[in-house]
Amino acid sequence: MSLNRFVLWVTTIIFGALFVTTVFAEQHQLADVTLDRSLPNIKQGAEITMTTCLACHGLKYIKYRHLRKLGFTRAELDRLRAGKQMESSLVSLVKPEQMRAAFGIAPPDLSLITVARPQGSRYVYSLLTGYYQTSDGGTDNHVFPGVRMPDVLGYVSVSDPVEQTELQAKANAVAVFLEWAADPHASERTRMGYFVMVYLIFLTILLYVIKSRVWQRINNFRLSRR
Repeated sequence: MSLNRFVLWVTTIIFGALFVTTVFAEQHQLADVTLDRSLPNIKQGAEITMTTCLACHGLKYIKYRHLRKLGFTRAELDRLRAGKQMESSLVSLVKPEQMRAAFGIAPPDLSLITVARPQGSRYVYSLLTGYYQTSDGGTDNHVFPGVRMPDVLGYVSVSDPVEQTELQAKANAVAVFLEWAADPHASERTRMGYFVMVYLIFLTILLYVIKSRVWQRINNFRLSRR
């Protein structure tokens, strides 16, 4: 490969990447929001998700027993699971075949949606609050133009700032819950990581002390042999 062709090849790749990034940024203008990742807010997001989103979507990697980590009582879970086993996954109320027949495509599972999308939790929040009314009276979404998911929170129909703030709080809760659902054991691993770091520090100090004493004895032995 000649030098000119190599330079042209590299330049094409760089400008192509910049073009794709620019288009992606224009199509996905995410809201600049501070997400409330407190346990009560995650729990509220779980309640909203199970009473609203599970009508069409499922979370196949989350079981009802996992929700005990969020502070749900057994009575609350009994009310939400409606007779399902604690080991059952959170599945959609409508079968995928029915949704495919109605919309032409089955709604995606939400277990890993915040991992599958860049800035996943912000993406979910922006999607839920990104609906607007079109000129022909329909609805569309700024983040996902042409999305077939309806405005489940009713964001378009609300004009009062107070009610909009309440809906934004609900979207915030759903976003952080889905972020938690993508990795429900993250907090446990974080706590375990602290214990491991303390153990490694203690072990390092202990080994250093042992090493110092061993080499001190070796040096004393060498001095005694002279």
